[in-house]
Amino acid sequence: MNKKLLNLYGLKFNPFAQSVPAAALLATPAIESFCWRIEQQIGEGGFALTTGDPGSGKSAALRILAERLNSVPDLAVGLLTRPQANLADFYRELGHLFSVPLSPHNRWNSSKVLREKWLAHIESSVHRPVLLVDEAQEMNTSVLSELRLLSSADLDSRSILTIILGGDQRLLSRLEELDLLPIASRIRSRLRLETHSPKQLQDCLTHLLKAAGQPKLLTPSLLTTLCEHAAGNLRLLTNMANDLLAAACHQERELIDEKLYFEIFALDPKPKKS
Repeated sequence: MNKKLLNLYGLKFNPFAQSVPAAALLATPAIESFCWRIEQQIGEGGFALTTGDPGSGKSAALRILAERLNSVPDLAVGLLTRPQANLADFYRELGHLFSVPLSPHNRWNSSKVLREKWLAHIESSVHRPVLLVDEAQEMNTSVLSELRLLSSADLDSRSILTIILGGDQRLLSRLEELDLLPIASRIRSRLRLETHSPKQLQDCLTHLLKAAGQPKLLTPSLLTTLCEHAAGNLRLLTNMANDLLAAACHQERELIDEKLYFEIFALDPKPKKS
């Protein structure tokens, strides 16, 4: 973290950095609704899905959800970090996430031990354990199918795990494949994130600035300009704002305005005179 930047502008954190605290992220009405539905679903388990184009806020939505779920007493929440893993590594990570010693090459015993752990968790806390998977479009079909079978009990009349998948449009296409239709038919809660309007982008940026302790860090005209040139993409918006903040810090500017925007993002910058 750049302490000079924080001290220069009186910021609690960099509001445009990828590592912005989850508590500082804007929970839109759609995200609030999705989080509420998942909080109800953890009592019964099953699949949930959040989708959207790159930069639409899927990972941010999952971070907000994870923050909410981690505050639920006695709820086990795991975040799968390697969605592209093969079956053996998938079991290794599940064992790590849920503190169960597994033998990845003995899948029968591994699934038995995991299911026993999840069933014991249900008996003690009522809630189903939760597994969050970002970039789920990268998961192997065999791993997704194994996950479906692992989470099902009593002849498919009971779910013993809550699984939230997050991914781009490729995930929706994959769920239409014959081998994955059993998962598509089990999805109970959905959140589909669309391209953001300039007003929605400005709400997000304003929220981040307020959470960071400097709501007037950017001039109103610059806020408008950034949101109109971000193509409805949250990631593009914060990346541009982060570039401006870094440039302003380097130049030790007191004001971050449209003039700096045009200096940094000029399409055809004129060569400096010698």
